[in-house]
Amino acid sequence: MKALNSTPIITDTHTHLYSEEFDQDRDEMIQRAINAGITRFFIPAIDAAATQSMYDLEKNYPENIFLMMGLHPTYVKDNYLDELAHVETELSKRKFYAVGEIGIDLYWDKTHLKEQQIAFKRQIQLAKQYKLPIVIHCREAFDEIFEVLEEEKSEDLFGIFHCFSGTLEQALQAISYNMKLGIGGVVTFKNGKIDQFLNQIDLKHIVLETDSPYLAPIPYRGKRNESSYLVNVIAKLSDIYGVSIEEIATITTQNSKDVFGI
Repeated sequence: MKALNSTPIITDTHTHLYSEEFDQDRDEMIQRAINAGITRFFIPAIDAAATQSMYDLEKNYPENIFLMMGLHPTYVKDNYLDELAHVETELSKRKFYAVGEIGIDLYWDKTHLKEQQIAFKRQIQLAKQYKLPIVIHCREAFDEIFEVLEEEKSEDLFGIFHCFSGTLEQALQAISYNMKLGIGGVVTFKNGKIDQFLNQIDLKHIVLETDSPYLAPIPYRGKRNESSYLVNVIAKLSDIYGVSIEEIATITTQNSKDVFGI
């Protein structure tokens, strides 16, 4: 896949660049993305153990890396109150660009559903307090997520529904809560389904993401994902919307600026 022209800027709104899966070639992998035109990387938190590696990443790439702070729902365990205290402390100390990734995940384990709901709601309230967007992780939990969003909906609730993989109806419901839809590798999958209705969603509601090292797009499906593969997602969206790859890149980066404020 050829790289786009140096303009426009492309934004990966969700990538775990600190993942140990990149430990052997992190700098080379980031450089491949930059060479392909992807120059802005938004980094979601998962738990306290990841914090220092996120700060190290930011220190090495201060012009390119933008950090979030939050507790990922699959890391909500018996010690979740300690983890939430860590999130609260970090948010009070420095600038972040979102509270994320947060939400509810019932795919692996339903044991801590109540705690996940509490953590999700508390972190939404922190985002409102700091006037930050939220970045939502949802897996087999649309009803539970929407229930919390309905309780918390307000003008200061906004953000991104990360890795959106629901129906058209669920997409419209997410948008109704001031959420952009994070679109990544799933849009290239034959069984991903979102490609069948996405052109009914105005591009102003779409942001790009990889979720690397996870969810690599075709033709890399099943392999380690990386931010440079975002060009494959853009090519697919160009086909779906019938507009140029430059237009996809320009609009989605502007959408990311509207959400993150930068």
